[in-house]
Parts: sequence; structure tokens; C-alpha cells
Amino acid sequence: MGWVYYLSLVNTKFQADCLAARLEAGTWWMPKRPPKYVGVYQTSRGRYGVKVLWD
Repeated sequence: MGWVYYLSLVNTKFQADCLAARLEAGTWWMPKRPPKYVGVYQTSRGRYGVKVLWD
């Protein structure tokens, strides 16, 4: 079990929240195994990313 970070960073929190919502839905990229947790984080340079945790 471990964190998997999405590979691209985005400039706004809104963009990261939209990406997190798509990952939580899970139907477009991995329908058989939804993630346990999806969260938005901010880097030290002010950009945003999405982290995912599976069981």
C-alpha cells in the first residue's frame, strides 16, 4: 500500500479538484478498483497535484 501521485501538476486548485473528482469516479480509467482516498496537495512552488491511495 502506498501513495501514487498523478504525473502532471496544474496551476490552480480548481483544476486539481476537477481532476480529483474524475479520479474518484474511476469509471474512465480503472473501473474494477476504485481508489480508497483521493486528495489534492500543494507543492512548495505553489502548484497543485493529486495523490491517490489504493487498498
